This record gives sequence, C-alpha cells and structure tokens, in this order.
Amino acid sequence: MYRETKIAVPIFQKDKNSVLRVAENYIKKGADLLEFRIDGLSEPSTNLVKNIIEEINFPTIITNRVIREGGSFKGNEEERVAILQECSDIADYVDIELQTDLKYINSIKSSNAKTIISFHDFEKTLPIDDLLAIVKKEKKLGDIAKIAVMPRNLEDTKIVLAILARCKNTIAISLGDLGSYTRILASKFSAPITFATGGDITAQGQIDIETMKLLLNMDISDHDDFIKALRRDTHRKKY
Repeated sequence: MYRETKIAVPIFQKDKNSVLRVAENYIKKGADLLEFRIDGLSEPSTNLVKNIIEEINFPTIITNRVIREGGSFKGNEEERVAILQECSDIADYVDIELQTDLKYINSIKSSNAKTIISFHDFEKTLPIDDLLAIVKKEKKLGDIAKIAVMPRNLEDTKIVLAILARCKNTIAISLGDLGSYTRILASKFSAPITFATGGDITAQGQIDIETMKLLLNMDISDHDDFIKALRRDTHRKKY
C-alpha cells in the first residue's frame, strides 16, 4: 500500500533564481511538498515571496524561522510574521512556532492555508508528558502539531516514536543521526508529513529524498510488528 505520509523537502537559498532552480530539481526528484524557508533569503519581502510561490506553482509550506528556533530571519517579530500572514493565502501550509504571540497565530489561522504549529529543542528531548502537553496545546491552535527535539540517547528517540504512536495528525522528529530513523518510521504511524533533503540540509539527520522515497514505500512486516508492539507499550510505560 502506498504511503500516506508526504515528503517535504526544505529550500534554503539566498535569492529568487536559486530558489526556483532548486525547487525544480526537488520536484523532479519526487518531493510531495516544498518547505520554502523564507529566512534563507538575503532580502526577504512579501512581494518577493509571493512571486516565488506563484512561479514555483507546487504545494508549498512557508516558514520564516527566528534564530532561537534554528532560523536566520534578522528582522523584528512583526516583520517576520507579516510576511507569513500576507503570503498565507497562496501557500498550502504555514509553519508558525508555538512561541509566537497568539494574535499572530490567530491571524494566520484565518487564511486558506493549513497551519503547522511547531516546537523545536536543539539541545534535549523533554519527558513524554511534557511533549504530550506541547502537542495538545499545538493542536488547539492549528491543524497539525509538530515537535523536533534532540536526542541524547536511544531512549530519547523512543519518546518521539511514542508521540507518533499516541498523537494523530502530528509531525514528530528526533534530530541528528541518532534520530534519523524516526523520519522513516513516521509513515508507519500515518504522520501527515516527514522531511527529507534534496541538497539543502536544514536540520541534523535529514535523509536524502531518493532514499526516503524508497524506504517509505517498502512493505516490511517486521517493522509493522514493531509498530504494533510500540503502540501497546506506550500506553503502559512512562518514559
């Protein structure tokens, strides 16, 4: 059976021509979605971003990350969110961080785009109860919840799998090489989106799109047995 999980490939380029060139390449490689990292542009503006999205003409997530969330946008918060707000009607998804002021999140929710409410921790993985509380809050605010956290050991990666097992319509990623396998197993939990790379590596542990497509479409019975066991276990075990 073909996977339900869409593969999103981030684009992190400095100028319009580079974005368009890379977008065309990633589409040819088989991306389902493009994540347009607006903060990668050297001089981002609403008109420029709209023009790029329209020329790409492909399902797109728009994201404008602040530095503390792993991004590069150097303007103030009002400027950062304004670009997302004004471009949200022509994007398919808008990824906005949980830490963003509620008034900005609500303004983006009124657009036609689906909202991804995201949380990032590049140092650690919080206990499962804390992450479940974050996901619950994200779901109240938007259409899709997203967490991306850094593991310190293998047990931390299992916490992320537990989130996927217990939370529908949720993107959960364990970062780094240690957690890269969680990006593949996301499809076994029918996660809406997972992330791969076509060349622009925007997070540790990203897998190239060709490998990701191959792995997501493999039907491996041992994996299915593992997922069933994990689902049973996560309802009993405290991590």
